[in-house]
Amino acid sequence: MESTAFRELALAEMDSVYRMAMTLARNPDDASDLVQETFLKAFKSEGRFELRDHGVKPWLFKILHNNFYTKVKKKNREPTLGDDVISEVAGGTLGEVDAPPPAWDLEHLDWEQVDDRLKHAIDELPDHYREVLLLWAVEGLKYREIADVLDVALGTVMSRLYRARGILTQNLASLAEEHGIKAS
Repeated sequence: MESTAFRELALAEMDSVYRMAMTLARNPDDASDLVQETFLKAFKSEGRFELRDHGVKPWLFKILHNNFYTKVKKKNREPTLGDDVISEVAGGTLGEVDAPPPAWDLEHLDWEQVDDRLKHAIDELPDHYREVLLLWAVEGLKYREIADVLDVALGTVMSRLYRARGILTQNLASLAEEHGIKAS
């Protein structure tokens, strides 16, 4: 693929990559850094990118995901003052697989207009459930693409999505009732 065409395809996904970075980092500055690192790595390795059937978006998400979790692992290995104090005080002991995702018109989706209870419920999901749910429901990735992005088994994606939807159904029963939606 020609370099200019690749970069145009990649840059067209910047909003999606930033949304996912915010989902992971939960901080605008950290999300911006992640996006910058993601595109830097993508542009450096564009020669290894093959369009295949997946497209550039899942590839960018995989780079983003790897960057984020590499930082988390590195941060978890760094000793902190709190760890030292605690250690001293404690005496040194411490659905269809290829079915299309929901159809969202992402260009016109205004996250600010989404009910705060829904945003809060999604925000409260454990990270691994929230990430799968948003990759599927908001970014429109298929299960196989999500599995590739997160480097997990297809069954893990399906299980996490099922559990995320179950938690949301339970936590949003009153909101659904207000809108006349019956939980099955």
